[in-house]
Amino acid sequence: MPKLFASFLLILTVFIHIQCRNTNSQNQLVVQQDSTITPQTAITQLVFDSVYVDQFIQKHQFMQDTAQRILNFYISRNFQYAWFTEDGVAEQTRTFWNLRNFYITSNRSNLLRDTLFEQSMERILNDSTYQITPEEQANTELKLTHHFFAYAQYAYAGTIDPESLQWHIPRKKLDVVALLDSLVTNRGNNLEQWEPVNNVYMNLQSKLKDYAALDEKGGWDTLPVSQKTFSKGNKDSILLKLKQRLAWEDTSFVADSVPEFDEALQNAVNRARARYGMLENGKADAALVRELNVSVKKRIEQILINMERARWLPPTEGNVLIVANIPDYRLRVFEDNNVVLSMNIVVGTVANNSVIFNDELKYIVFAPYWNVPMSIARNEIVPAMRRNKNYLARNNMEITGYNNGIPVVRQKPGKSNSLGLVKFLFPNSYNIYFHDTPSKSLFEREQRAFSHGCIRLQKPFELAKYLLRNQPEWTEEKMQQAMNGSKETWVTLPQAIPVMITYFTAWVDVDLAIHFNKDVYGHDKKLAARLFSNTDLTQP
Repeated sequence: MPKLFASFLLILTVFIHIQCRNTNSQNQLVVQQDSTITPQTAITQLVFDSVYVDQFIQKHQFMQDTAQRILNFYISRNFQYAWFTEDGVAEQTRTFWNLRNFYITSNRSNLLRDTLFEQSMERILNDSTYQITPEEQANTELKLTHHFFAYAQYAYAGTIDPESLQWHIPRKKLDVVALLDSLVTNRGNNLEQWEPVNNVYMNLQSKLKDYAALDEKGGWDTLPVSQKTFSKGNKDSILLKLKQRLAWEDTSFVADSVPEFDEALQNAVNRARARYGMLENGKADAALVRELNVSVKKRIEQILINMERARWLPPTEGNVLIVANIPDYRLRVFEDNNVVLSMNIVVGTVANNSVIFNDELKYIVFAPYWNVPMSIARNEIVPAMRRNKNYLARNNMEITGYNNGIPVVRQKPGKSNSLGLVKFLFPNSYNIYFHDTPSKSLFEREQRAFSHGCIRLQKPFELAKYLLRNQPEWTEEKMQQAMNGSKETWVTLPQAIPVMITYFTAWVDVDLAIHFNKDVYGHDKKLAARLFSNTDLTQP
């Protein structure tokens, strides 16, 4: 019944529009010239009868939202053609068709495939002798519009709802009708300004083209995995293969025929280690070889997975942005798209994932108390108290009450406090925040998933200085005094700073170098299962 009622409303909308325009309402295609379209917006005077849109919608039995988009688009332009002019195919038609085909090819997806229509478009676009009939032209016009809406949803909004994969960010909103209108108005030009995508996506897409080119050449050979570690000064025939492999991805490195580990190779090895999120120790070990042996096809898949995530990112307000990328174990502060502060971080363990979400940093707390979460009090503090009656005193802790028989515990300010000397709050329902830590040695580890979920900072004082840089009353001396005090001090930022806790295992840095990180929480595997299923989701 709801679908029947929706169809009735759609037909009624068309009927009212027809009556208002007093057009021919016979059930056949009627190509007309419409003088109401202004020269400023017109690409053609070619229009068709509004009833034909309804016939097209009813024939294909589109869902209500798809049908309404198609109808709204043509009502807004008085049923003027968008993809054809009196002279034939419009400029934006070729632009869109090329974009669509690149999306299908680069994403290795069948989600938008329509073989018969693709064959028809091939004739229309490339066969100069082909004569299209008015009926076929109108049908092609409407099919292109339908294909555009499906393409825009997948290519720019994302195929999958991020919430279903534990990305707790608002779903990106995209007005595909306005987007199509803009494409038509601009005749398919200025795509770099028109495409509603962010720099993360654009940079990954650029690298996707590079890796697709590597794949077309056959990709790279695998290296023999040896337990031997090579470093500067070593000589071995295997180094020739290592040099050849590194040259595939590193355009600044030229492989020579000398089987020696020289300074040039050391620099290339360090660049490769940085690319894979490894410590830059100048050594070619088994761990590096395993990363180098990942096939180019797998790297393409990794790029595609992260391009999907990039589509989810909503726009951010202001010129300052804090991004903590979990697989990279790194926090960066961006100002006008430039990195002004960067540091290592420790994130949640596999059992205690750091949550992926967006928020706004509002408070700095110097010399913080640590209010121990109830789960930690139950599972760790209480057993420790049973083993050692002096446990609380030795750890500068106190009980402030009880909750269902479990003590409510907090740790007093001080150098031994688990939150260190300062924490940064962006109030959220996940109880996640940034904080200092007395365990500094963990920042030197290659893999840094050790926390209960919150994110520990390598340079908390530097972050505090940056956030308070425009408040002259907060001198470095005053901040140090507050951090090392015995009393908790709260500071409210004059302007909240956007924070993004993300999960990108493939990303491009400000120097346009690509990085690949390990899938620490297994999120890539889950997304790949959804993304590469090749289920046709475009059917009405």
